[in-house]
Amino acid sequence: MIRKIGIDAGGSLVKVSYQEQGKLHIKTFSNLELEKVAQWLVILAPDAQLVITGGKAGQLKNLLSNESYIVEEFHAVTNGTRYLLVQEMGILHEDFILVNIGTGTSIFHVKSDSFERILGSGIGGGTLMGLGHLITGKNDFSSYTAMAEIGDNRNSDLLVRDIYAPNEPPIFGDLTAANLGKVHLNEAANENDYLASVMQLIGETIILLAGQAAMLKQVSRIVFVGSTLVNNIALKNVLSRFKDTMSYEPIFLEKGSHAGAVGALID
Repeated sequence: MIRKIGIDAGGSLVKVSYQEQGKLHIKTFSNLELEKVAQWLVILAPDAQLVITGGKAGQLKNLLSNESYIVEEFHAVTNGTRYLLVQEMGILHEDFILVNIGTGTSIFHVKSDSFERILGSGIGGGTLMGLGHLITGKNDFSSYTAMAEIGDNRNSDLLVRDIYAPNEPPIFGDLTAANLGKVHLNEAANENDYLASVMQLIGETIILLAGQAAMLKQVSRIVFVGSTLVNNIALKNVLSRFKDTMSYEPIFLEKGSHAGAVGALID
């Protein structure tokens, strides 16, 4: 019997988390389907208590017949991440930088009993969806991630070595000088390459911010969560790419896409 359900009703998706027979389950809906979510919850667990977080929490709560209450979003995602770090990796009571990549991106310094939101960025999953649509004409996140994985950003990003060619550059030549800065110069580049460049843009921006936060707080571990990372190998590769030069340890949680929902569940 399911007695409690955690829900993160965000800017793009509604993430659901619950435990049944000792196992943690997660499920995802579009936030355009709030009525469908409400109907599904009634069928799944008509007597369960619902704990809701996220920007659409109030709107969803108004559709629900179950007992429900709202918890603050940052509290939920940091608590959920702490819980998942213990459950998935056995990491307990250690400081870390938390990077939550949803529609936008928030960055936190998390301690065992407190957290501080350090900064945020409008670059995140919403950027991918918007630019992905402009590039392909589609509205399909999974298509964007698959295309980016087989694309080559070097065909559409302007690199340091492109600027200095044919001479040797004074710094590492594969560094990005301008994201998407070669699109108008290389007609051989295709949509896959453009999407790979979008992932590079998102990932580089986020890791530069997160790296500064880690340096400021003198923390080496950076934990990445959020629905934008689901099956997104290209973005994870960018976020891990600078770990040697910037001296950080990147961590990706199996259920990190639902950290907010998990945090609501355990509240």
